[in-house]
Formats: sequence, structure tokens, C-alpha cells
Amino acid sequence: MAKTPTGDITTHVQRLPAGAAGGTAGEGEPPVVVLVHGLLTDSLASYYFTLGPALSAAGMDTVMYDLRGHGRTDRPPTGYRLEHFVEDLALLLDALDEHRPVHLVGNSFGGTIAAGFAAWHPERTATLTMIESEPPVAAWAGHIADGLAHARRDLVHDEAIEWIKERYGAHTARLSRNAARILQTTTLAEDVPAGRLIDDDLSALRCPLLAVFGGDSGLSAQVPELEAKVERCRTVVLPDQGHSVLVEQPGRTRDLVLDWVREHHADRPGVRAGAVG
Repeated sequence: MAKTPTGDITTHVQRLPAGAAGGTAGEGEPPVVVLVHGLLTDSLASYYFTLGPALSAAGMDTVMYDLRGHGRTDRPPTGYRLEHFVEDLALLLDALDEHRPVHLVGNSFGGTIAAGFAAWHPERTATLTMIESEPPVAAWAGHIADGLAHARRDLVHDEAIEWIKERYGAHTARLSRNAARILQTTTLAEDVPAGRLIDDDLSALRCPLLAVFGGDSGLSAQVPELEAKVERCRTVVLPDQGHSVLVEQPGRTRDLVLDWVREHHADRPGVRAGAVG
């Protein structure tokens, strides 16, 4: 693990080189996969225990990092618009001297960040995978504003934390207390909904898109729109799953991401067959 300067903050990052988790990288240049976690109660740890080691073992250079304000990355009092999160990722790749087009995988708000990066840095993006996510359009801004306002209002109350503990366990309750601290000590709740957006027609998303949803999640209603508006789009809806697809279905999610990255890495000019183990 390492902490790397990225503009006005220092970012906590972990790299798993191709084959580092016990596999073989194979011949040729491996793909690089960047895993972007969700908001408030999340960190790179969610990928460390799900996708990260498996992608590395399969022959992919894997990058996991904590978003600003999260985990072991710095928590400035302001600066939480979407464009700040996207610029953090661009600066992190520069700091890592990573110039290959990256395969972005984002869970929840991480998928929104990844979509922003794909839209504003298309030359640096190979593919985009969004897990239970929305692209950063006007409707998303309204949804996230409502969600953050409710969280900031409710999570300061001990009764709410106790309810979370009884229903979801002590670990989730601790994460919720930390989320409350983030919301009370930063401008995140105001900044995120006020950030830069992309056009509703999704024309800015020009790379291949894989969108994975839980069948019981309201976000799966996006499927027809995504398929209609994004030219190279594949959607997968996992039945009997809610928003926690990554945690509850890590094996299925891993297989979907592995197949997606392998398929599109193999299509890149100059990549030899067998480059991904």
C-alpha cells in the first residue's frame, strides 16, 4: 500500500500487478483495470475482498484506491464535486506513470465517477463497467441530492445508528457513523449534486459499456435507456439481488468483469492472443 500526491490531496492506493495474487500474466502487455468504490460507507477494501486479487491472478494489472474523504485518503473540508473525483483519478494515473487506456470498474457512486472519467478522458479509457450505478446526468443529480440530504439528517441520530446495527450488524453501523462524520465535516452533500454533468443523450459515453444491476434494485430500470443510447452496451440484471451486487455476488461479478475485459483487450490493435491468462 502507498500514499501518492494527487493535486491538493494525498491518495491511498494499492496496486496488484498482473499475476501478483498467484496467477500468470501471460505474454504481451496486460490490461490495466482501475476499481472505483462507492460513497460514504465504502473504501478500496470492498474490492480487496471481492474483485481485486482475482483480477490480478487472472493476468490484469489492478489498481484500487480510496476516494478523497474516504479510507486512508485525505479528507479536505471542501472539493467534492464530481469533476474533483474524476481529476483525482487522472492525477493518480499520472502519478503511477500509467499511460495505457484503462478498464474502469465502478460500484455505485464509483460507477458515476468512472462514467465521468470515460466521458471527459475518452483517450484514456478502454472500457467502462458500472455496477449498480447511474451515469452523471440531471436525473442522477436529483437522486443523489435527495439521498445525501436524508443521510446527513438521519445519521446524526443514535436511534438511526442503532436501527442500522440491529438490521445490518455492528460493522455497517460503524461505517454509518463514519459516513455521518464525513457529511458533518465536509461540503460533500452540497458538492456532489452540484458537479459537472454529461448530456442526457449519453453521447459522451463512446467506449464499450457493461452495466450490471440487481433485479430488485430500482436502478435496473435504466436498462432500456442505456441500451438505446449507448452504442456498445451490454446490460446484465442479476435476479433476486438489490443494490449490494458486488458484495453479495462477488463470483458472478468477477466472471462478468473478467470476460468483459478479456474480450475488449483482445480486440485492441497490437495485442497478441494469450496476453491475458
